[in-house]
Amino acid sequence: MSLEDTQASEMESTIDTASVTSESTGGTGESVIETENVDVWYSDTQALDDITMEIPEQQVTALIGPSGCGKSTFLRCINRMNDLIESARIEGEIRLRGKNVYDDDVDPVALRRSVGMVFQEPNPFPKTIYDNVAYGLRVQGKDDNLDEKVEDALRRAALWEEVNDQLDSSGLDLSGGQQQRLCIARAIAPDPDVILMDEPASALDPVATSKIEDLIEDLASEYTVAIVTHNMQQAARISDKTAVFLTGGKLVEFGDTEKIFENPEHQRVEDYITGKFG
Repeated sequence: MSLEDTQASEMESTIDTASVTSESTGGTGESVIETENVDVWYSDTQALDDITMEIPEQQVTALIGPSGCGKSTFLRCINRMNDLIESARIEGEIRLRGKNVYDDDVDPVALRRSVGMVFQEPNPFPKTIYDNVAYGLRVQGKDDNLDEKVEDALRRAALWEEVNDQLDSSGLDLSGGQQQRLCIARAIAPDPDVILMDEPASALDPVATSKIEDLIEDLASEYTVAIVTHNMQQAARISDKTAVFLTGGKLVEFGDTEKIFENPEHQRVEDYITGKFG
Protein backbone atom coordinates (compact mmCIF):
# COMPACT_ATOMS: atom_id res chain seq x y z
CA MET A 1 0.00 0.00 0.00
CA SER A 2 1.35 3.44 -0.95
CA LEU A 3 1.85 6.26 1.56
CA GLU A 4 -1.09 8.14 0.05
CA ASP A 5 -3.35 5.09 0.34
CA THR A 6 -2.26 4.61 3.95
CA GLN A 7 -3.02 8.24 4.77
CA ALA A 8 -6.37 8.01 3.00
CA SER A 9 -7.28 4.89 4.95
CA GLU A 10 -6.35 6.53 8.24
CA MET A 11 -8.32 9.65 7.41
CA GLU A 12 -11.42 7.71 6.37
CA SER A 13 -11.18 5.60 9.51
CA THR A 14 -11.06 8.74 11.64
CA ILE A 15 -14.08 10.18 9.85
CA ASP A 16 -16.06 6.96 10.25
CA THR A 17 -15.38 6.44 13.95
CA ALA A 18 -15.35 9.90 15.50
CA SER A 19 -18.53 11.77 16.38
CA VAL A 20 -19.43 15.09 17.93
CA THR A 21 -22.64 15.69 19.86
CA SER A 22 -24.73 18.68 18.83
CA GLU A 23 -27.78 20.40 20.26
CA SER A 24 -29.21 20.96 16.79
CA THR A 25 -32.50 19.36 15.93
CA GLY A 26 -33.32 17.09 13.00
CA GLY A 27 -31.01 14.65 11.25
CA THR A 28 -29.25 12.41 13.76
CA GLY A 29 -28.57 15.13 16.32
CA GLU A 30 -24.84 15.22 15.55
CA SER A 31 -22.65 17.96 14.16
CA VAL A 32 -20.60 16.69 11.27
CA ILE A 33 -18.62 19.90 10.77
CA GLU A 34 -17.56 22.29 13.51
CA THR A 35 -15.58 25.46 12.86
CA GLU A 36 -13.92 27.47 15.59
CA ASN A 37 -12.43 30.96 15.18
CA VAL A 38 -11.69 30.49 11.49
CA ASP A 39 -9.90 33.39 9.80
CA VAL A 40 -8.85 33.37 6.15
CA TRP A 41 -6.61 35.79 4.28
CA TYR A 42 -5.71 36.05 0.62
CA SER A 43 -2.35 37.80 0.88
CA ASP A 44 -3.19 40.85 3.05
CA THR A 45 -6.95 40.79 2.42
CA GLN A 46 -9.06 39.12 5.09
CA ALA A 47 -11.87 37.02 3.55
CA LEU A 48 -13.29 35.38 6.70
CA ASP A 49 -13.32 36.84 10.21
CA ASP A 50 -13.65 34.58 13.27
CA ILE A 51 -16.17 32.04 11.94
CA THR A 52 -17.54 29.65 14.56
CA MET A 53 -20.49 27.42 13.68
CA GLU A 54 -21.72 23.81 13.46
CA ILE A 55 -23.19 22.05 10.45
CA PRO A 56 -25.58 19.27 11.48
CA GLU A 57 -25.74 15.79 9.99
CA GLN A 58 -28.28 14.89 7.31
CA GLN A 59 -29.60 18.40 6.95
CA VAL A 60 -29.23 21.12 4.34
CA THR A 61 -27.32 24.17 5.56
CA ALA A 62 -27.56 27.24 3.33
CA LEU A 63 -24.85 29.91 3.28
CA ILE A 64 -26.27 33.25 2.14
CA GLY A 65 -25.02 36.81 1.89
CA PRO A 66 -23.92 39.44 -0.65
CA SER A 67 -21.17 38.84 -3.18
CA GLY A 68 -17.69 38.92 -1.71
CA CYS A 69 -18.72 38.16 1.87
CA GLY A 70 -16.77 34.90 2.10
CA LYS A 71 -19.42 32.21 1.55
CA SER A 72 -17.51 30.32 -1.15
CA THR A 73 -14.23 30.81 0.70
CA PHE A 74 -15.78 29.16 3.75
CA LEU A 75 -17.07 26.27 1.67
CA ARG A 76 -13.65 25.74 0.08
CA CYS A 77 -12.00 25.66 3.50
CA ILE A 78 -14.01 22.61 4.55
CA ASN A 79 -12.35 20.29 2.03
CA ARG A 80 -9.15 22.31 1.78
CA MET A 81 -9.67 23.50 -1.77
CA ASN A 82 -8.05 26.74 -0.65
CA ASP A 83 -4.80 24.81 -0.31
CA LEU A 84 -4.59 25.18 -4.08
CA ILE A 85 -4.42 28.99 -3.77
CA GLU A 86 -0.87 30.05 -2.96
CA SER A 87 -1.87 33.33 -1.30
CA ALA A 88 -4.44 31.74 1.04
CA ARG A 89 -3.69 31.58 4.76
CA ILE A 90 -6.06 29.92 7.24
CA GLU A 91 -6.18 30.06 11.04
CA GLY A 92 -8.56 28.37 13.47
CA GLU A 93 -10.00 24.87 13.38
CA ILE A 94 -12.38 23.06 11.05
CA ARG A 95 -13.32 19.69 12.50
CA LEU A 96 -14.94 16.88 10.53
CA ARG A 97 -16.49 14.49 13.05
CA GLY A 98 -14.09 15.76 15.66
CA LYS A 99 -10.92 15.66 13.56
CA ASN A 100 -9.26 18.93 12.58
CA VAL A 101 -8.96 18.71 8.80
CA TYR A 102 -5.88 20.96 8.93
CA ASP A 103 -3.90 18.63 11.19
CA ASP A 104 -0.54 17.62 9.73
CA ASP A 105 -1.58 13.95 9.49
CA VAL A 106 -4.63 14.70 7.30
CA ASP A 107 -4.19 13.98 3.60
CA PRO A 108 -6.23 16.52 1.57
CA VAL A 109 -6.88 13.94 -1.15
CA ALA A 110 -8.42 11.56 1.37
CA LEU A 111 -10.40 14.43 2.86
CA ARG A 112 -11.92 15.29 -0.50
CA ARG A 113 -13.06 11.70 -0.87
CA SER A 114 -15.20 12.22 2.24
CA VAL A 115 -16.23 15.78 1.39
CA GLY A 116 -17.40 15.98 -2.22
CA MET A 117 -17.97 19.26 -4.04
CA VAL A 118 -20.28 20.45 -6.80
CA PHE A 119 -19.40 23.75 -8.45
CA GLN A 120 -21.42 26.61 -9.88
CA GLU A 121 -20.83 25.69 -13.51
CA PRO A 122 -21.42 22.05 -14.49
CA ASN A 123 -18.00 20.54 -15.16
CA PRO A 124 -18.38 17.00 -16.50
CA PHE A 125 -15.21 15.35 -17.70
CA PRO A 126 -14.79 14.90 -21.47
CA LYS A 127 -15.70 11.26 -21.01
CA THR A 128 -18.78 9.11 -21.36
CA ILE A 129 -21.63 9.44 -18.90
CA TYR A 130 -20.65 6.08 -17.44
CA ASP A 131 -16.97 7.00 -17.08
CA ASN A 132 -17.84 10.33 -15.45
CA VAL A 133 -19.68 8.56 -12.66
CA ALA A 134 -17.19 5.70 -12.42
CA TYR A 135 -14.13 7.96 -12.28
CA GLY A 136 -13.94 8.45 -8.52
CA LEU A 137 -14.75 4.81 -7.83
CA ARG A 138 -11.91 3.67 -10.07
CA VAL A 139 -9.44 6.12 -8.53
CA GLN A 140 -10.29 4.74 -5.09
CA GLY A 141 -10.08 1.13 -6.24
CA LYS A 142 -13.81 0.60 -5.63
CA ASP A 143 -14.38 -0.88 -9.07
CA ASP A 144 -16.13 -4.07 -7.98
CA ASN A 145 -19.78 -4.19 -9.09
CA LEU A 146 -19.10 -1.00 -11.00
CA ASP A 147 -22.23 -1.20 -13.15
CA GLU A 148 -24.43 -1.38 -10.06
CA LYS A 149 -22.66 1.52 -8.37
CA VAL A 150 -22.89 3.72 -11.45
CA GLU A 151 -26.59 2.98 -11.83
CA ASP A 152 -27.21 3.61 -8.13
CA ALA A 153 -25.45 7.01 -8.26
CA LEU A 154 -27.38 8.04 -11.36
CA ARG A 155 -30.64 6.99 -9.74
CA ARG A 156 -29.86 8.94 -6.56
CA ALA A 157 -29.06 11.94 -8.78
CA ALA A 158 -32.45 11.55 -10.49
CA LEU A 159 -30.78 11.06 -13.87
CA TRP A 160 -30.92 7.33 -14.57
CA GLU A 161 -34.26 7.33 -16.39
CA GLU A 162 -33.03 10.04 -18.75
CA VAL A 163 -29.64 8.54 -19.65
CA ASN A 164 -29.76 4.78 -19.06
CA ASP A 165 -29.81 4.10 -22.81
CA GLN A 166 -26.91 6.47 -23.60
CA LEU A 167 -24.26 5.68 -21.00
CA ASP A 168 -21.61 5.49 -23.73
CA SER A 169 -22.40 9.01 -24.94
CA SER A 170 -20.32 11.99 -23.85
CA GLY A 171 -21.39 13.76 -20.69
CA LEU A 172 -20.74 16.99 -22.55
CA ASP A 173 -23.71 16.26 -24.83
CA LEU A 174 -26.22 16.56 -21.99
CA SER A 175 -28.22 19.69 -21.22
CA GLY A 176 -26.95 22.07 -18.54
CA GLY A 177 -29.29 20.71 -15.89
CA GLN A 178 -28.44 17.13 -16.78
CA GLN A 179 -24.73 17.93 -16.68
CA GLN A 180 -25.10 19.32 -13.18
CA ARG A 181 -26.97 16.22 -12.03
CA LEU A 182 -24.23 14.13 -13.66
CA CYS A 183 -21.67 16.05 -11.60
CA ILE A 184 -23.75 15.35 -8.49
CA ALA A 185 -23.85 11.65 -9.41
CA ARG A 186 -20.06 11.73 -9.81
CA ALA A 187 -19.73 13.38 -6.39
CA ILE A 188 -21.95 10.89 -4.55
CA ALA A 189 -20.77 7.71 -6.30
CA PRO A 190 -17.85 7.18 -3.85
CA ASP A 191 -20.36 7.70 -0.99
CA PRO A 192 -18.89 10.78 0.72
CA ASP A 193 -19.88 11.97 4.17
CA VAL A 194 -20.56 15.57 3.16
CA ILE A 195 -21.56 17.27 -0.09
CA LEU A 196 -20.60 20.90 -0.65
CA MET A 197 -22.44 22.85 -3.35
CA ASP A 198 -21.38 26.28 -4.58
CA GLU A 199 -24.42 27.86 -6.26
CA PRO A 200 -25.24 24.62 -8.11
CA ALA A 201 -28.33 26.01 -9.85
CA SER A 202 -27.27 29.59 -10.63
CA ALA A 203 -26.50 28.80 -14.28
CA LEU A 204 -29.68 26.77 -14.86
CA ASP A 205 -33.18 27.57 -16.09
CA PRO A 206 -36.15 27.41 -13.66
CA VAL A 207 -37.15 23.85 -14.62
CA ALA A 208 -33.62 22.50 -14.16
CA THR A 209 -33.28 24.51 -10.95
CA SER A 210 -36.42 22.92 -9.55
CA LYS A 211 -35.02 19.45 -10.27
CA ILE A 212 -31.75 20.31 -8.52
CA GLU A 213 -33.63 21.63 -5.50
CA ASP A 214 -35.73 18.47 -5.27
CA LEU A 215 -32.56 16.42 -5.57
CA ILE A 216 -30.82 18.35 -2.78
CA GLU A 217 -33.73 17.73 -0.44
CA ASP A 218 -33.62 14.00 -1.28
CA LEU A 219 -29.84 13.83 -0.77
CA ALA A 220 -30.18 15.25 2.74
CA SER A 221 -31.77 11.97 3.85
CA GLU A 222 -28.37 10.33 3.28
CA TYR A 223 -25.79 13.10 3.32
CA THR A 224 -24.89 16.32 5.08
CA VAL A 225 -25.28 19.12 2.54
CA ALA A 226 -23.89 22.66 2.67
CA ILE A 227 -24.93 24.96 -0.16
CA VAL A 228 -23.93 28.50 -1.12
CA THR A 229 -26.78 30.38 -2.77
CA HIS A 230 -27.65 33.97 -3.65
CA ASN A 231 -31.29 32.98 -4.06
CA MET A 232 -33.19 33.85 -0.88
CA GLN A 233 -36.26 31.89 -1.94
CA GLN A 234 -34.13 28.85 -2.69
CA ALA A 235 -32.49 28.96 0.73
CA ALA A 236 -35.90 29.29 2.39
CA ARG A 237 -37.31 26.38 0.38
CA ILE A 238 -34.64 23.74 0.73
CA SER A 239 -32.54 24.39 3.83
CA ASP A 240 -32.91 23.38 7.46
CA LYS A 241 -30.25 25.77 8.75
CA THR A 242 -29.10 29.11 7.34
CA ALA A 243 -25.87 31.00 7.92
CA VAL A 244 -25.86 34.68 7.02
CA PHE A 245 -22.49 36.14 6.04
CA LEU A 246 -22.20 39.89 5.57
CA THR A 247 -19.51 42.36 4.50
CA GLY A 248 -16.09 41.73 5.97
CA GLY A 249 -16.40 37.96 6.01
CA LYS A 250 -18.37 37.92 9.25
CA LEU A 251 -20.96 35.33 10.20
CA VAL A 252 -23.73 37.56 11.54
CA GLU A 253 -26.39 34.96 12.30
CA PHE A 254 -26.81 31.18 12.13
CA GLY A 255 -29.81 29.08 13.07
CA ASP A 256 -32.99 27.39 11.92
CA THR A 257 -33.98 28.64 8.47
CA GLU A 258 -37.54 29.44 9.48
CA LYS A 259 -36.36 31.68 12.31
CA ILE A 260 -33.71 33.40 10.19
CA PHE A 261 -36.27 34.33 7.55
CA GLU A 262 -39.24 35.09 9.78
CA ASN A 263 -37.71 36.49 12.96
CA PRO A 264 -33.96 37.20 12.66
CA GLU A 265 -32.14 38.48 15.72
CA HIS A 266 -30.12 41.13 13.90
CA GLN A 267 -31.46 44.13 12.01
CA ARG A 268 -28.69 43.79 9.41
CA VAL A 269 -29.91 40.26 8.62
CA GLU A 270 -33.51 41.42 8.26
CA ASP A 271 -32.39 44.27 6.01
CA TYR A 272 -30.46 41.88 3.78
CA ILE A 273 -33.25 39.31 3.54
CA THR A 274 -35.86 41.96 2.75
CA GLY A 275 -33.66 43.49 0.07
CA LYS A 276 -32.84 46.78 1.79
CA PHE A 277 -29.18 46.20 0.93
CA GLY A 278 -27.00 43.56 -0.70
